[in-house]
Formats: sequence, structure tokens, C-alpha cells
Amino acid sequence: MPTTAREIHLAARPTGEPTPSNFRLVETELADPGPGELLVRNLVMSVDPYMRGRMNDAPSYAPPWQVGQPARGGAVGEVLASGADAVAVGALVLHDGGWRDHALVPSDQVQVLAPAEGVSPSLYLGALGMPGLTAYSGLFRVGEFRAGDTVFVSGAAGAVGGLVGQFARLRGAKRVIGSAGSADKVRFVTEDLGFDAAFNYHDGPVADQLSAAAPDGIDLYFDNVGGEHLEAAIGAMNLRGRVAMCGSISGYNAVERPAGPRNLNLVVGRRLTLRGFIVYDNSDMAPEFARTVGEWVRTGQVHVRETVVDGLDNAVSAFIGLLRGDNTGKMIIKLA
Repeated sequence: MPTTAREIHLAARPTGEPTPSNFRLVETELADPGPGELLVRNLVMSVDPYMRGRMNDAPSYAPPWQVGQPARGGAVGEVLASGADAVAVGALVLHDGGWRDHALVPSDQVQVLAPAEGVSPSLYLGALGMPGLTAYSGLFRVGEFRAGDTVFVSGAAGAVGGLVGQFARLRGAKRVIGSAGSADKVRFVTEDLGFDAAFNYHDGPVADQLSAAAPDGIDLYFDNVGGEHLEAAIGAMNLRGRVAMCGSISGYNAVERPAGPRNLNLVVGRRLTLRGFIVYDNSDMAPEFARTVGEWVRTGQVHVRETVVDGLDNAVSAFIGLLRGDNTGKMIIKLA
């Protein structure tokens, strides 16, 4: 029998900050799965900053969402019907058919999960999923972290930034410093995540606050924000410092192209390395990441915080809020 699914479609491409009018909630009928297909009831779905780029009709590492079609993103769900011998009914799967309560997905595009006892399936959208691998590969491969480094992380209360700081601390960083957007987030970063220092970037120039937190300079900057943060980090860099450029959320909703750092001349004299990266470039690290971070999470060495929003009806407002910094840790939409 056909299954009625509720889906969120892209209704129009935004100019600047997205609004609810850029989305539309649609009901559709899903047929029974054909050979090699799975009918999945989604339990949780992810909203992530990178999705803002998918709303634009522009070439990028992630294909743009199409107007009039469902949005896409990470989700974990239960298989209700299977047209594939390798995936049983009842299996828990990670897939890219989020932004809907039911999805028909190819079986070769899912990861069958077997969460350890006490590990929530939602963690495979966060600390044990794409954000976690982003933090792990960006810090250790792209940023070439070394024990004894002083590390600065922007967006330190977010899904990626909070993990970066904890990973650095576990591997012997000399000092870990974070920036966040509120006093509550600063307390979370220092008291719960164990950063040595953190500051609220709304309280004054980032360069001044970073200088006070790291009087001896920084060796590695993990950039989730761009803009003023990147300029401040370049100014604070020690000789042969490294920047892992993960994202620039400060400019995602910009109508005009943001100005670049004004102090790029320091890159030459200080022999700095600035490297942009996409998590999928480092997919070969997934097994190592799963073993290492899985153990850290299970043993409580890594603290995980989720901002959970209930219901598909609230997914759009949650996504818009994410871009404004409303979340602490990973933002998850609970669907069932």
C-alpha cells in the first residue's frame, strides 16, 4: 500500500537570510520499494550550516537543492519495507533522505547502524557522524595538530567546534581557546567541554579578546566563522602556524561578498599555512575516526550536547535559528 509522506520542499531560493517562505510542506504518496530500494521511517534528521549553500543555484561541493523538490540532508531511520536482501526490515540506517518523515532510498546509499548500548542514534548525525569526522580530520590531518599546540576554535559551542577543542585537549594541546556568541555558551565551552579559555565575540573586537586569551600566540586555528575571526587568528599566529578552514558562517547570508582579511601579508613573513577542506576529502579516515571517537564518546571522555527540536513542522524555523546561532552543540530534529 502507498505510504503518505510529509516532505519539506525548497519553494524559492533566498536572497540573504532564508525565511519560511523559501520552504513548503508537501504531502506525497510513496510506493512500495522496488528492487534495491528501502522504505524508511525517519526518526531523527539533521540541520547543518552547509545546507545554506545548497539553497543557492551555484556550483559547490554539495549539489544545490532544486526548487519544487524535497530538501536533502542526513537522517537516521527504521526500514519499514525492503527490496534489498542485504538490508532487513527493522534495520536502523543512516542516509541522505532527510527533511521528510518517510523516504524511499536506494539500499546502496545507506549505512546500516548497530549503535552500542547507551549510544543514541542521533549521535550518528553529530559526534559519530559527519560533524565528528569534520572535526577529527580537520584538526589532525588538515590542521596537522601537534601535542603542545595552542589551538583557537571559532564557533566553539557548535556541533563541530565543540568537538575540535575536546579532541585537541585529549591529544595534548598546551592550551585550547574558543569563541562563542553568548555568556551561556562561553560557560558551556569552558565548564562542560574543558576549554582553557573562551570569550563572547559580541563583547568586543575579536583580535583584542584573542590576544588576551592567548598572550603567547596560537599555533593552530580551526575556522568555522571566517570574517573578523579569521583576520584576528592570522594576527595572533605564531611562526609556521596553521589554519584549517572548515566554514565561514558569518558570511553565509551575506548579499554582497564579504571583504577578506586585511592582514594576509602576515602569511608570508610568518610562513603560515591556510588550507580549506571538505569532510568528504578525508573519508578514508572514517574507520580510524569511528574507533577513536566512538571510544571517547562511550567512555565519557568527549562531552556531547544536542539541541533537540520536535517535529518536521519546526524544522524550517530550527534551520533558520541554526544560522543565527540558536543552537548549542548539534541541532537535531526529532521526527518519531
